[in-house]
Amino acid sequence: MGMLRVIAYTGGHNAPSRVPRVQHYIEPLKALGLEVRECPSYAGVFPPKKKWLRPFWGLWNLCDRFPDVLKSLRYDLSFFQREMLSTFVTWEPLVKGPRVLDVDDAIWVNRGGGFARRLAGLCDHVICGNRFLAEQFSKWNRSVSILPTSVDTREYHPRPELADRQHPIIGWMGLSGGFKFLYGIEPALRTILRIHPELVLRIVSNEPPRFQDLPGDQFEFVPWRRERQAQDIQEMTIGIMPLDDSEESRGKCSYKMLLYMACGLPVIVSPVGMNADVLQKGELGIGASSVDEWIAGLDDLIRDPEKRARMGNTGREVVAKHYSVDVLVPHLASTLLRMTGSSQAPVIDDVSYSS
Repeated sequence: MGMLRVIAYTGGHNAPSRVPRVQHYIEPLKALGLEVRECPSYAGVFPPKKKWLRPFWGLWNLCDRFPDVLKSLRYDLSFFQREMLSTFVTWEPLVKGPRVLDVDDAIWVNRGGGFARRLAGLCDHVICGNRFLAEQFSKWNRSVSILPTSVDTREYHPRPELADRQHPIIGWMGLSGGFKFLYGIEPALRTILRIHPELVLRIVSNEPPRFQDLPGDQFEFVPWRRERQAQDIQEMTIGIMPLDDSEESRGKCSYKMLLYMACGLPVIVSPVGMNADVLQKGELGIGASSVDEWIAGLDDLIRDPEKRARMGNTGREVVAKHYSVDVLVPHLASTLLRMTGSSQAPVIDDVSYSS
């Protein structure tokens, strides 16, 4: 039997989600009979911040994408990693089927969600990063499965020799769009830095946050670089992931939490959506829902290195068992092969969802 050929339409070259949702799988899928050709958008799937540039960006994106649409005629299956142009359905109806949509965020919260509903209806199957997303997309498409966001456990692994024991680091990594969640726990961060003057708060992002009143000598901004991402986490002592309890937050797939865990860090997170599900898989971290709980949780882990080590080890084991590329790739292969009616589909228990 020949290889089944998949064309994957992904976001821009700097879009973080294209790595764990598509690129992690390209090589492993070859061993299971699938050849994936990735077509990222050079214009980027998300619009520029300056509004006057957006019409030009949109035209660039559409022109950039059209040749890739024609390429789909040579492939057996088309895979959309989100929509091609943020919050719009554009070339997707012209792409050859069968079509599979991959969703790792609550994309329907933008522009009333009409584009998400239409896009789901155009596809033969929707892969969702968590149960909350699957519940929503099952209203628009009867064929839905759940595939958590994958972690490359070979790249993200514990390196205790990198940690600065003299200056423990509370770390957060993510795009600047997530700063609003950090600002929500700023009072807790300010208090814990005052209680523990040896602490450092590290923020790894595309731009520095604007905290109102944190001690400058205990705050560290590190510009995000793909090649340093794993090391920036490995140097941390505790990983944090605050959220609010909104549709946007419940749609998140806990990726930064999983990266912290893969690197052997204990985590303190808002127990919202998938974060709560991951916390239930073992003693790997602490759920904090209020400023007082954030202060108490951080203080507890800072004062107890043995507890940090124990939680870090458990978190690493949970990621290896449930969220590693090696564990998830057969499920993705099974779904894609099944969509083409291929007899090559491996017989496994798929991570499926039914409403």
